[in-house]
Amino acid sequence: MQTLSDAEVAGLEAMARRVRLRLLDMFAISGRGHYGGCFSVTEILVTLYGKVMRVDPSRASWPDRDRLILSKGHANAALCAVLGQYGFFDEAQLATYSKLDSRFGMHVDMHAVPGCDMSTGSMGHGLPVGAGMALAGRADRKDYRVYVVLSDGECDEGSVWEAAMVASHHKLDHLTVILDRNGLSLDGSTEDILALEPLAEKWRSFGWHVIELDGHDFRQLYKGLQEARETRGQPTVLIANTIKGKGVSFMEGNPSYHSNSLAGKQLEIARAELAGGDR
Repeated sequence: MQTLSDAEVAGLEAMARRVRLRLLDMFAISGRGHYGGCFSVTEILVTLYGKVMRVDPSRASWPDRDRLILSKGHANAALCAVLGQYGFFDEAQLATYSKLDSRFGMHVDMHAVPGCDMSTGSMGHGLPVGAGMALAGRADRKDYRVYVVLSDGECDEGSVWEAAMVASHHKLDHLTVILDRNGLSLDGSTEDILALEPLAEKWRSFGWHVIELDGHDFRQLYKGLQEARETRGQPTVLIANTIKGKGVSFMEGNPSYHSNSLAGKQLEIARAELAGGDR
């Protein structure tokens, strides 16, 4: 199994910093943003587009590309920032984020954003569509893979588990879920709102291959995604343990920054920390 070199990890870490700094700019434009969930999912998206997925930014709709569904659609800004960094469009266009007639809004639009494979926002829809995409690929004798990024709070939705059963029943081993397990939702701890644990055992009981890892560790993410590619006869879920608001001290683990606004001194502190300043 291949591993990432130190230079590759350093490059991915630099990309994640650029993405988070771009997000600060985008949210400053809109006056508000989903900092917590965007910052927790950054390394996941950077790993997928930077080292794993078969995509071609010059041919965003290439029929043989791998597909990604950001089911946690409120983290759309993170996906757009990553797509911009990897050349799917001129990232200068992100300066229009959330403005009238912009292609970039709070939730992603597959008809407006190059590289986006599904419009999302309403929780629980991504995995059902992802299972359908995987079934379609098999029927069409295509070898593309389908990746679905779920939030942990989203797993309260029954449609997630219905789709999990479908995927297992059909042995969709070219379908991979990456579950952003930051432990928090808008109203607080996921375990206080509706307990998910034992989460790994739940997925195993639905017939999935389960990998648990650190969702901010590029080597672990890359290794887990390679293991998913090599798994046969069942779909794989990566339970990626993350920190909501990762990278900014006053945001980390704070549900108040699920969606919030920054200005003045707070914005200065966030920029300094994300750029590598003292914490």
